[in-house]
Amino acid sequence: MVKFSKQFEAQLVPEWKEAFVDYWLLKKDLKRMQVVGDNKSDPHNRGTEPSLVHRLFKKRIPFFRSNGNREHGAIQVHRKLGSSASKNDFYETELLDQFEDNEVVKEFFSRLDLQLNKVNQFYKGKEKEYLDRGESLHKQMEILLELKAALKQQQQQRGKGILGTDSKDDPSISCSIISEEDSTRGAIDQTEQNSESLSRELGSLTSEQDQLSMSQRLDSIKYRREEGNKFRSLSGRVVSCQGKNVKINIPLTTPSRTFSALTDLVWEDLVNQSKKGGNELSNNKLSVNKTKLHHAEKMIRGAYIELYKGLGYLKTYRNLNMLAFVKILKKFDKVTQKQVSSTYLKVVESSYFNSSDKAVKLTDEVEELFIKQFAEDDKRKAMKYLKPHQRKESHTVTFFIGLFAGCFMALFTGYCIMAHLAGMYTSRSNSIYMETAYPVLSMFSLLFLHLFLYGCNIFMWRKTRINYAFIFEFAPTKELKYRDVLLICTACMTIVVGAMFAHLALILKGDSSTQVQAIPGILVLMFLLLLVCPFNVLYKSTRFLFLRILRNIILSPLYKVVMVDFFMADQLCSQVPMLRSLEYVACYYITGSYKTQDYGYCYSAKHFRDLAYAVSFLPYYWRAMQCARRWFDEGDMGHLINLGKYVSAMLAAGAKVAYEREKSPGWLVLVVAMSSGATVYQLYWDFVKDWGLLQANSKNPWLRNDLILKRKFVYYLSMGLNLVLRLAWLQTAIHPNLGSLDSRVTSFLLAALEVIRRGHWNFYRLENEHLNNAGKFRAVKTVPLPFHEVDQD
Repeated sequence: MVKFSKQFEAQLVPEWKEAFVDYWLLKKDLKRMQVVGDNKSDPHNRGTEPSLVHRLFKKRIPFFRSNGNREHGAIQVHRKLGSSASKNDFYETELLDQFEDNEVVKEFFSRLDLQLNKVNQFYKGKEKEYLDRGESLHKQMEILLELKAALKQQQQQRGKGILGTDSKDDPSISCSIISEEDSTRGAIDQTEQNSESLSRELGSLTSEQDQLSMSQRLDSIKYRREEGNKFRSLSGRVVSCQGKNVKINIPLTTPSRTFSALTDLVWEDLVNQSKKGGNELSNNKLSVNKTKLHHAEKMIRGAYIELYKGLGYLKTYRNLNMLAFVKILKKFDKVTQKQVSSTYLKVVESSYFNSSDKAVKLTDEVEELFIKQFAEDDKRKAMKYLKPHQRKESHTVTFFIGLFAGCFMALFTGYCIMAHLAGMYTSRSNSIYMETAYPVLSMFSLLFLHLFLYGCNIFMWRKTRINYAFIFEFAPTKELKYRDVLLICTACMTIVVGAMFAHLALILKGDSSTQVQAIPGILVLMFLLLLVCPFNVLYKSTRFLFLRILRNIILSPLYKVVMVDFFMADQLCSQVPMLRSLEYVACYYITGSYKTQDYGYCYSAKHFRDLAYAVSFLPYYWRAMQCARRWFDEGDMGHLINLGKYVSAMLAAGAKVAYEREKSPGWLVLVVAMSSGATVYQLYWDFVKDWGLLQANSKNPWLRNDLILKRKFVYYLSMGLNLVLRLAWLQTAIHPNLGSLDSRVTSFLLAALEVIRRGHWNFYRLENEHLNNAGKFRAVKTVPLPFHEVDQD
C-alpha cells in the first residue's frame, strides 16, 4: 500500500506546491512529539510508574469533544476577523487542560493553524481570479455572438441585394469601424493584480524564516506583460456593436495574420480617403469578417479550456488539502492517544476552502456553455477538449525498447568488429568510405544521441515533478512519454546501423557499384519521407508538431516565439556538425557525385563552400532573430543582450570554418579570440540567466534559494561540467591526436560531447523555468482575449 505522503506529492499541482498543506513538516512535528513522549515514559527519566488504576482510569474516562467547553475540551479553535485590507478570517487554536503546558503540542497546532490560514487565503485568491476570468469570458462570448449574428445578417442582406439601399440600419446588428488604437491587456493585468495581492497575503501568513524565503519569491511576481506589449497597432481594430465601441485584438502570431492586418490597414486608409472625397462606401460595414471572428472564437475557446483546467486544479487543491488535514489529525490522535481530530476537523470542514461552492458552480457553467457554443451540444466532443484523455503507457512499448536495444547492440558490435578488421576509422582508412558513408552514420548518431538524451530529460523531469508539458504547451494527447522517445531512438538506430552494416559488408567484398554507393543516400531519403508522411502512423501528431516548430524557427522573425520554439533552436545550436554533415550528404547525392565517387566536388565548388559557411551560423542566426522578435513583442532589453550572445557565437563559428579552409596563424588567433569571448558570454548566460544560479545573497551559497535536487553538490558539479564541455572548441587550436584514430572520428567525439552538454543543460533550464512558474503560482496559460471595450469620445 502506497503511503499517503507519496500519493499527496504525486497528485498535487506542482506549480502550487508551496500553497498546499506542508504535510511533511507537520509529520516531523508529530515525530518530535512522539520522541518527547517516549522520553517521558522512560522509567529512567521519571520518578514512578503510573499506577494500574490510573492507566485504566485514563483509558475508560470518555473524551468530551465539545468545541467550546473549557473544562472538558482539549482544544478550542477561535475564528478571528482579519484586517479590513485583507478581508480574510484567521483561525487560532487555544490549548486547554492537559495540553496547556505542552510546548511541542502548542507548536504543532500553531503550525497547523498557519497551514489552514494559508490554504484558505490561497483558495480565496485563486477562486476570485477564476471568477473574474469567467465573468470576462462570458462578456467576450456575448460580444462574439452579437458579432456573428451581425455578420450573418449582413451576409443575408448582401444576398438579397439590399445592403446598399438607403434603408435605416438596425441598431441591434450595427457593426462598423470607429478608429485604430493601441491594444490593452485588461484581463491579463487583472490576473497580475490578483496574483500579486494573493502573494502578499500568503507572505503575511508565514513564519519569519518561511516569510523571508517566500517573500523573495513573491517579490519577483510581476508577469512580463507579454500579452499587453506584443500587440502593435496592426493587431487592434475598433468596431461599434450594440451601441458599444469594441476593440478586436487578434495577435500577430503568424505571417498571414500580419499581412492580413497590413491589408486591412491599407484598405481602411483607402476607405477614409474616399469618404473625404465624398464617396460613402455602404455605411462602412466592412470591418468584421468571418476570418477575424474565427480567430476570435478560437481564442475564446482556448481561454475557456484553460479556465476549466484551472478550476479542475482548484478542485484537486481543495480535496487534497482536506484529506491532508484528516490524515495528519488522525496521526496526532494516534500519537497523543487523545481524540482531538473531530474538533479541529469541524473547523476545517466549515472553513472557506472546503465550504465555498462558487468554483464548482462556475465549472458547471463553463462546461454547459462550452458544450452548447463550441461542441454543438455534443458532450462527448466537448470533453475531448475540456478533459482530454492521456494515452496509457503500454508494456508493449517497453518490450520493443528492449528488443530494438538488443538488436542495435548486436549490429553495432558486429559493425565495430568489421570496421576494425578492415582498418576503418584510422589514419590508414579508406578515404572514399570515410568521405561518403561516414558522414551519414555520424549525422544519425548525433541526432539520435540527442533524442536519447531528451528521453532521459523527460524521465528526470517527471521524477522531479517538473511540468515540462505545461512549459512547452504540449497537448496531453500528443506529448511523448520517455518510453516513446526511447522506442524511437532504439528502432531508428537499429535501422541505421543495420543498413550501414550491410553497406560496409558489400564494400569489403569489393562491390562498389552505384546501387551499393546509393545505400546511405536511400537511408537518408527514407527517414525524410517518414518525417513528412501524411498518414496517421508512427506518431504523426508529433512529427507534424516538429515540422511546425522547424518552420517557426526558420521564419522566426515572422512568427511569435514561444518556449518550445526557442528551446528547439537552442538544440540546433548544438547540432552544427550534424547540419554540416547533412549539407554535405545532400550535395553528394543530389549532384550525382556518388555515381563517380567524386567526393571532392562538394568541397571545391564555391557555392557549396559558401553554403557550408551559412550552415555553420544559421542556427545562431535563427536564435538571434527569435531574440529580436521577443524584444519587439515584449520590449524587454534582456532579449537584446541575449541576441548579442548569439551574434558572438556566429562570429566564432564563421572564424572556425574559415580556419578549417585556410589553416593560417592569423585565422587561428581570430578563432581563439572569438571563441574565448563567446564562451565567457555563454557561460554567464548559462549559469545566471538560463539556470538562475550564482546568486550572491542566496541561502544556498552561489546557487539559488529554491532547489529541486536535494544534493547541492550536484549543482556545483554540473556547473563545472558545463564549463569543461563549453571549452570543446579548443580542439581547433590544439589538434588532439587520439592514437591512430581518424581526425573525423575525433571531431565526431567532440561534437557528441557538445550534444551531451546540451542534454545536461536542458534539465536545469526547465528546472529554472518551472521554479519561475511555481513562484508565480502559474499552473495554466493566460490566453489573451480578443475583445476589449473602449471609451466613447
